[in-house]
Amino acid sequence: MDAIILAGGENRRFQSHKALVEIRGRKLIEKTSELLLRHFGAVHINTNTPELFFYLGLPLIGDIFKQRSPMTGIYSSLVSTGASELFFAACDMPFIEGDVIELIKGQFCGQDAVLAADKGVPQPLLGIYSRRLIPELERRLNQNRKAMWDLLPDIAVDLVPERAMSAVDPEGRSFMNFNTVEEYRDLIIPV
Repeated sequence: MDAIILAGGENRRFQSHKALVEIRGRKLIEKTSELLLRHFGAVHINTNTPELFFYLGLPLIGDIFKQRSPMTGIYSSLVSTGASELFFAACDMPFIEGDVIELIKGQFCGQDAVLAADKGVPQPLLGIYSRRLIPELERRLNQNRKAMWDLLPDIAVDLVPERAMSAVDPEGRSFMNFNTVEEYRDLIIPV
C-alpha cells in the first residue's frame, strides 16, 4: 500500500502553504513524508503547486477537478495511481503517530474506507480509501458536493475502535491540525 499527503488545498486562512511551515527547524511536509516512508512502500504528494515540492523527490499528483478539496485530492490520487487502496494524511497534521498509522492499516480488509475516530468523530483526513469509491467521488465532485462529512454516511466505513486508538494516542494528537497562523502557533508553541 502507498500513502498520499494531501497538500492541494487553497490555504485561504493561512499566509503561506501549511505543508512548508517549520516545526523544530524542519518543514512539516518533510517530517510527514519521512514518517509515512517508514510505513508504506511509496509516498506521493497531492498538490496543485508542484514547484514547492519537487525538492523532496517524491511523486506528485495534481487534481483532476478544478475545485480544491480533500475529496478532490483523494479522487485524483486514486485515479492517477491506479492503486486498489491508498492511505491518506493531511499536510497540516504535525503529530501523527506511527502506531496510529499501523492501527488503521491493520483494520483494512477491503472496505470502502478505514478511519480513526477521535471522541466519537470520524477523522476523514487520516485513513484508507478504496478505489471502489472513484465513481461515487466523481459523481459528487461533478455535483460540486465536495464535503467529506457528507460522503461518510453513504459508504462502508470501518472505524478503528477508540479503545485501541486511545491506547496508542491517548490525547488524540495525531488528529490535531491547523487552519490559521494563530492555530498553528497555539498548536506548536506548547510542544
